[in-house]
Amino acid sequence: METSGGIRASLAGRYASALFDLARDQKQIDSVGRSLDALNQALADSKDLSDLVDSPLVSREEASRALAAIAAQLGLDPITANFLGVLARNGRKNQLRPVIRAFRRLSAEHRGETTADVVTARPLNDDQLAQLRAQLRVRAGRDVKIDAQVDPEILGGIVVKLGSQMIDASIRTKLNRLAQAMKG
Repeated sequence: METSGGIRASLAGRYASALFDLARDQKQIDSVGRSLDALNQALADSKDLSDLVDSPLVSREEASRALAAIAAQLGLDPITANFLGVLARNGRKNQLRPVIRAFRRLSAEHRGETTADVVTARPLNDDQLAQLRAQLRVRAGRDVKIDAQVDPEILGGIVVKLGSQMIDASIRTKLNRLAQAMKG
C-alpha cells in the first residue's frame, strides 16, 4: 500500500517527507524517530509545550528559541533539532503533531509496516495494544504499527483506520445511528 503520495499532499506531509528524506539520506531514520517520539511524549506531558506549539501569539523568533531549548533539554538528535527551528522560523510550529504522525507513517512504510490510526475513549493498556496489533496484522497481512490517540468524545468503543478501511465501533456513532433510525 503506497501512502506517501497522499502524505505529501498535505502541508504537514511535505514537511514530514522532507525530514524523512534527510533522515534517510543520512541513515538516521531511527534516531529521528526516537527524537520525534520523545517530543510527542513531551507534548502530551507538558501543557506549556502544547500551548507554545498551538499559540499563534508566540512570535517565530520566540518559538525558535524556545524549541531550541526544548530540543537541548530532551537531547534530540541534530536533524530533529534543526527541523524544529525550520518549523518555528517558517511559522509552522502548529504543524508539529501532524508532522510527527506523517513521519511515523513514512518510517513504518519504509520498514514494510503499515500504520493504523486508533482512537479510544481511554488509553489502551499494553495487553490490549498487543491483541489489537495481532488482529490488525491478520487483517493487513503484515506488521502494523499503532498510532493510538485518546478522544473522550467517542464515549467508548474504538475507531480504527487502517489504510483506506475504517472501522468505527464507537458508542457515539452507535448512538447517532440509533437516533437517525428513531427519526425514521
